[in-house]
Amino acid sequence: MEGYVHSVETFGLVDGPGVRYVIFLQGCHLRCRYCHNPETWSCGKGEIYRPEDLLAKAWRYRTYWMKKNAEGMNGGITLSGGEPLLQMEFATEFFRLAKGKEVHTALDTAGEPYSEEKAFQNQFERLMEVTDLFLLDLKEIDPEKHRALTGKDNVNILQMARRLSERGKELWIRHVLVPGLTDDPEGLKRLRDFIGELKTVTRVEVLPYHTLGLFKWEKLGIPYTLKDFKTPSSEEIAAAEELLGIKR
Repeated sequence: MEGYVHSVETFGLVDGPGVRYVIFLQGCHLRCRYCHNPETWSCGKGEIYRPEDLLAKAWRYRTYWMKKNAEGMNGGITLSGGEPLLQMEFATEFFRLAKGKEVHTALDTAGEPYSEEKAFQNQFERLMEVTDLFLLDLKEIDPEKHRALTGKDNVNILQMARRLSERGKELWIRHVLVPGLTDDPEGLKRLRDFIGELKTVTRVEVLPYHTLGLFKWEKLGIPYTLKDFKTPSSEEIAAAEELLGIKR
């Protein structure tokens, strides 16, 4: 079994609890207008690894993320992307090996490949068994707005959120805030109400829009449509957090 890896971050602090070894897998079907890693879109590219070899590479940095605090494990490994669910069998085997070493595992996903078909569900169940935390990006609650933002609607993504909740899997929900695009008060309230229906959400985060990946779009020759959109102010972030029911 082999997987395609775009890159790694050896000392991540924002993609799960504690210090994380973050692995960015290659491939994504969404075309988010603010994506800061468009070079990860193409499938079948990147550096090829077997699960055991990738874990061996990560294991060399375990002194950073295998420390324990009073609450338990303070760190671990996060699979991100791209979209890791496009390489679900590889991700499952990698996490299975990691759990054998008592590593905390987190999956950072936008949920787009999710399906309720039996074959997908069988593999997804195996993935859930070896994943401690799911970081789920909910980019828009309205299906049509989601399609305009990413190229696809979000019906299956919301189904995935409900499935994870029903299965008792811990969830962090993330929402990228773009002033004038993803900050509609009614939309944020609807998103808050949906999150409130989920039983296992332990954290909700507002991620401020930025243009740090703009040069990648230009290098790839892809038109960037959000050049006139600004990074949200601290007041705009606070207002969105309030609408989402986030307490500082």
